[in-house]
Amino acid sequence: MLPLAIDPRTVRVGLIGAGEGLARRRAFLTESGVETPEPGLCDGLRVLFVAGLDRERSAVLAAQARAQGVLVNVEDIPELCDFHVPAVVRRGDLALTVSTNGRAPGLSRLLREWLARIFGPEWTGRLDEAARAREGWRAEGLAPSEVSERTRDLAARQGWLP
Repeated sequence: MLPLAIDPRTVRVGLIGAGEGLARRRAFLTESGVETPEPGLCDGLRVLFVAGLDRERSAVLAAQARAQGVLVNVEDIPELCDFHVPAVVRRGDLALTVSTNGRAPGLSRLLREWLARIFGPEWTGRLDEAARAREGWRAEGLAPSEVSERTRDLAARQGWLP
């Protein structure tokens, strides 16, 4: 498993599907910052989500996408996927993810729910505070290791983590 965070402002993402599966994936992509997923396969697409379609149609779409060098995720059919979507807790720009590499999605969901209880909405402001502090430290010319240490000190001083 290679965990990545993809910037949807620079990577074109597509979505093909039907019904509830399509609605679920569209909501996930919108929440992830994909303003309007590209419909279907088109030039320049790098990632394709397929949801709510039967296995046969999904397999055809996955093969077509791969032939164009596009990474594919087919909802609930792991063997047709190039990547799996982790369970996500979002607090503004803070994204906490859990993945079992597609082996135990129910466990990922359970852990996501646990993280959501521990990392409440206050973490949006905490991230903003840490980001502002980082910008200041970087502007002062501090080395990344010093910025990291100061971030650790800030979190400890504020009591953010046990």
